[in-house]
Amino acid sequence: MFRVPDEIARVALERSEGFPVEGFVHGEGPKSPTLLLVGEAPGEHEAIHGIPFIGRAGDELMKSLALIGLTREDVYMTSSFRSRPYKWGTKKERDGSLTERKYNRPPTQKEQLAHALILDFEVANLQPKLIVTLGNIGLQRLLGKHAKVTALHGQILTQPVQYLAELEDKQYSLTDESYTIIPTFHPASVFYRPSLRPDLEADWHRIGEYLQRQMQHPFE
Repeated sequence: MFRVPDEIARVALERSEGFPVEGFVHGEGPKSPTLLLVGEAPGEHEAIHGIPFIGRAGDELMKSLALIGLTREDVYMTSSFRSRPYKWGTKKERDGSLTERKYNRPPTQKEQLAHALILDFEVANLQPKLIVTLGNIGLQRLLGKHAKVTALHGQILTQPVQYLAELEDKQYSLTDESYTIIPTFHPASVFYRPSLRPDLEADWHRIGEYLQRQMQHPFE
């Protein structure tokens, strides 16, 4: 199993002190994964248990992997931010009372910059054959704000990715090396837009077809 060094995690946590975030979840998976999956950020369940992609969204992701004959053990799972970003909101209980609780939210650009060195280390050291981004946050962290999953999902993209050259930088640089990326929707997207499921499944079939071609013709 591959794990980012504790020193890198410590620096990232220090850089995100003061933000409304909680917990820390390491990426998880083998040193030579079939896929590098890049999501958004841990949610409540992930932050509690310290395991990426569990709960309802994790179940959906496992279904997508099963479509192409993969399991959790075959892939490396990470995200653009490694702590849970939250916001306070009001929940109405069954008895009609109102309680304050934390809700998940997307990580901000500043938060992603604070943890950038983690994803940068993972991409550089895992040298993935294929990166699959899950949703807009992971896609834009690697390719820039212009990239939209609705326009690019299911496409095979081979190009440099963004990384933070110096910790003090406020803008990303581009890697010298190119990586192959297939963007798709976040597994939780089908909870809010069930109409996306056919596109999501079609994307995963394309991912499976790409991997099959790579196994048959690894040097093309």
